[in-house]
Amino acid sequence: MSKPKVVLAYSGGLDTSIILKWLIDEGYDVVAYVADVGQKEDFEAVKKKALDCGASKVYVEDLKKEFVTGYIFKAIQANALYEGRYLLGTSLARPLIAKRHMEIAAKENAGYVSHGATGKGNDQVRFELTYYAMNPKIKVISPWKDAKFLAQFKGRQDMIAYAQKHNIPIKASIAKPYSTDPNLMHISYESGVLEDPAQAPPEDLFEWTVSPQKAPDKTTTIEILFKDGLPVKVTNKDDNTTKTEPLELFMYLNDLGAKNGIGRIDIVENRFVGIKSRGVYETPGATILRAAHLDIEGVAMDREVMRLRDTFAIRFSDLCYNGFWFSPEMEFIHAAIDKSQELIDGWVRLQLYKGNVIVTGRYSPSSLYNQELASMDVEGGFNQMDSIGFIKINAIRLMADTAIKKKTGKN
Repeated sequence: MSKPKVVLAYSGGLDTSIILKWLIDEGYDVVAYVADVGQKEDFEAVKKKALDCGASKVYVEDLKKEFVTGYIFKAIQANALYEGRYLLGTSLARPLIAKRHMEIAAKENAGYVSHGATGKGNDQVRFELTYYAMNPKIKVISPWKDAKFLAQFKGRQDMIAYAQKHNIPIKASIAKPYSTDPNLMHISYESGVLEDPAQAPPEDLFEWTVSPQKAPDKTTTIEILFKDGLPVKVTNKDDNTTKTEPLELFMYLNDLGAKNGIGRIDIVENRFVGIKSRGVYETPGATILRAAHLDIEGVAMDREVMRLRDTFAIRFSDLCYNGFWFSPEMEFIHAAIDKSQELIDGWVRLQLYKGNVIVTGRYSPSSLYNQELASMDVEGGFNQMDSIGFIKINAIRLMADTAIKKKTGKN
């Protein structure tokens, strides 16, 4: 009798290595799936470790280009920012990882999928909502919500002992006092020394960006060209370096941003499960892109469309953070955002300097800016006397409100 097959999202770390062996012990044929979303990793070593742990097959999937074009750039078009601060690096990667997970499960004719996300965090929701959206009949094994698994592994020491018993290689060095999650868009840090929100993150925590204080004492000037709200070209005006391929363009902005100390934030955010969490993030390239995209919209987007887009940006961010990337409402928002971007063309010039992204100019062939109308020195076809009636009409309800307050004594 053949064993039931499960595809496990595998990272090569302690947790997923233990889960892989535990699933085998539970009688499953385990196929390991490793997603490359830009984390610096020896994927051949990860693959070997999975096979050594007992996986019957290992998929290593390069998802970097799709991550940029199908997820990061979509968030830039939407100006997505969760709770006004977080650029959603992990939130955007998870639906892509989970989507490919389900594609592999279908290819392998596997009835089960599994992951190593805990029952306290957001990732469990992001993974599992995507699984069910793509295949409502899939069975999900989530060990950190499984009573038998939790009874066997009450803490990290139990996992280390299990790894030693089964000859699962683990790092001999003491773990960093925080948890990191890197990908092409960002590096996130949480837990450990960061669990006290009053404690400043140590400088040696940051793996990507230099501190703004140690960034170069000169500006880096770049221009970013947009077409339909998407970045299609970046030019370094200092040395004429040009990038047009989406993945290369984004990685180049990451490099420039990191060298100039751009993209660090330290926040307390609200997880979907209701727990507040302190996180520190490095997001250099996306920070630059968002600033540029907001600016080109300022000159090329209609005012009322912008108001509507802003409401969609909040909803987009919440849906992405909470795991609803593959939902009817997100599909609707994607269509609305795409429509709003049809005339968002042109370039933005920026200076990068010690943690700052400074816009110094912009041009759009579909610009709505009229220099004569905006000028304080030129009449420009605008009859200023017309503003008398405009103001009086807008004042009607304000005057009525004041009158009723005086009449009722509730002023």
